[in-house]
Amino acid sequence: MSLELLLSLAGLALVDSTSIGTLFIPVWLLLASGPVNARRILVYLGTITAFYFAVGLLLVLGGSRLADLLGGALDNRPVLWAQLALGIGLFVLSFRYGGKRPRRSGGVLRWRDRATAGDSSVRWLVGLALLAALAEVATMLPYLGAVGLLTTSGLGAAEIVGLLAGYCLVMVLPAVVLLAARVTWPRLVEPVLARLNAWITRTSGSMLGWILGIAGFLLARDAAVRLGLFDAWISR
Repeated sequence: MSLELLLSLAGLALVDSTSIGTLFIPVWLLLASGPVNARRILVYLGTITAFYFAVGLLLVLGGSRLADLLGGALDNRPVLWAQLALGIGLFVLSFRYGGKRPRRSGGVLRWRDRATAGDSSVRWLVGLALLAALAEVATMLPYLGAVGLLTTSGLGAAEIVGLLAGYCLVMVLPAVVLLAARVTWPRLVEPVLARLNAWITRTSGSMLGWILGIAGFLLARDAAVRLGLFDAWISR
């Protein structure tokens, strides 16, 4: 287990922690009027964490079987060069989104209305978490990148499961920290949450650019390390 792999997974998990399901909705739930029910919000976060973990296990299992069928072809230099090209392509593509004026965030506003309109019961929060996770399945680029790194890492099943669980925990860690702060210091944290909500609404149009850029950089960096490009550059 290399330090580069751990750093790449941690970076991708932190990118995943800024999605609608892992950050936006928790912020809106924490801004709800009245006392915060920490247990119910933890039910929401636990549901979305379990969903991501289950999807990750299925993807890793399928990817591992594919890697076995290919006989280690995924570690060949042509494949690593393709991964490097993909990462650079995603990074370049990110400027197309990040450099533009943010579009109207109608989709984000609809999610905010959905999150604040419910009755906050356990059943409703579980349903909201599953709905948000399902809506993000098609766009979970950082998570797919992390699964790809784990599949080609050559680690054993127990290590992969442990790293995948750790990834999912890091993914919801910012929301858990905000929840703990909201319960402990409500008057101090509420203005921070309000500013964070304003930032979410203002910058949600360019959020895809950030996700593409960071995911592309981490994928390209992993391929460059495994190709030994940094070693070749340093030795010059």
